[in-house]
Amino acid sequence: LECDLAVNLVGQPLVRQQVMKGVTEFLENRNPEKPLVMSFHGSTGTGKTYVSSMLIRYLFQGGLQSPYVHHFSPIVHFPHAEQIEQYKESLKRWIQGNLTNCGRSAFLFDEMDKMHPGLVDVIIPFLGPSWVVYGTNYRKAIFIFVSNAGGEQINKMTLDLWHARKDREEISLQDLELAISKAVFENPQSGFWKSGIINEHLIDFVVPFLPLKHHHVKQCVVSELVQQGLEVRPDVVQEVADSIPYFPEEEKIFSSTGCKTVASRINFFF
Repeated sequence: LECDLAVNLVGQPLVRQQVMKGVTEFLENRNPEKPLVMSFHGSTGTGKTYVSSMLIRYLFQGGLQSPYVHHFSPIVHFPHAEQIEQYKESLKRWIQGNLTNCGRSAFLFDEMDKMHPGLVDVIIPFLGPSWVVYGTNYRKAIFIFVSNAGGEQINKMTLDLWHARKDREEISLQDLELAISKAVFENPQSGFWKSGIINEHLIDFVVPFLPLKHHHVKQCVVSELVQQGLEVRPDVVQEVADSIPYFPEEEKIFSSTGCKTVASRINFFF
């Protein structure tokens, strides 16, 4: 995992550092006090889904297809606000049943910024340091929350630090934590709004994904060409990277869509 993150995850030093620290410490502890709870934040195309699926692939045979990995999307699983009480009951039963079946299960919550506020609080009993909940020992479980919320603030701070000539390798978690907290945990539109998960400090690792620069996008293009078995032509790499929108408007420093549209843009050239 560490090698894969170093080779294939571009421009995210904080992510590599936080994910490896969290996973290593958790797995080396035979009797953890609580489940591992990580929250990934950043704008589109910066690698949040990529890292969460990579993590799951290394930890579970079959990756996302493993019977011990459970993936929730608010649009698919919890679409109607008026049915939130029903969703709460179903979610609690689902997690309880699967942890009874296998204590070393993973639960991945996608698009937390679109989750109905209050819904995830139903899983609070499973995230804390209690020994047993509903007759189940659940302290070896892994919970990952993925969200675009906080992306704007992370982008702004990264840009400010760039203007201050601070390299992304020098950016610390402390530089970003307060901005992420305000954007994510104090936002009425966020699935974490006024959440007990935040108030009770149940998230172990807040992982910020930084916006990607032009040379990072070029690395993504090369990687995608190799993956598709296509010839890595410098002119194609340059053209694909140049075709992606960048911000701010005047300076064009960071990709507006990260690496998300790279694969579809490559198709225009082959």
